[in-house]
Amino acid sequence: MPRVIHVFRQPDRFVAGTVGQPGDRVFYLQASEEARLVSVALEKQQVAVLAERIGSLLEEVHRRFGADVPEEVPDDLRDAEPLQVPVEEEFKVGTMGLGWDAEASAVVIELLAVTEEEVDEAVVLDDTEEGPDAVRVFLSPAEARAFAHRADQVVNAGRKPCPLCSEPLDPDGHICPRQNGYRRSEES
Repeated sequence: MPRVIHVFRQPDRFVAGTVGQPGDRVFYLQASEEARLVSVALEKQQVAVLAERIGSLLEEVHRRFGADVPEEVPDDLRDAEPLQVPVEEEFKVGTMGLGWDAEASAVVIELLAVTEEEVDEAVVLDDTEEGPDAVRVFLSPAEARAFAHRADQVVNAGRKPCPLCSEPLDPDGHICPRQNGYRRSEES
């Protein structure tokens, strides 16, 4: 079966979001353009790394190519709305690709489905028939900055970290290794 590549050249929306309660959240990236909506699941750490790498890419693009990259998220691109429902997972993300399309002046994000085989770098940002399903999104530098900002907020909206060990605190506290197993609650 040939691979399916969902391409969003001018997405109406591309955001990170979650479903579930802190400590039991499922992370998604969701792209929409006109009537099309694609949601892919991924790990919290993947969202955090993608946001960080987008920030680094934007700095590099500005430095090397003089691209107009906003320092802050423009107000009209701030998005605090929840994910569009129903959230139907297209696939779980395994490999991510990130690049700059100088011709379109756009950040290109490619998300590849988890696969049993090792992913050849040639299928990332390529239209070959072989390989895992993918989502490819093109964002302006301002849209990429807005995506990264929201992704950081989503990642950091979970459980508060313990002030001693930095592990997440459950609502009823946690057994802190720095307290020799003493259970510490959030109110303490």
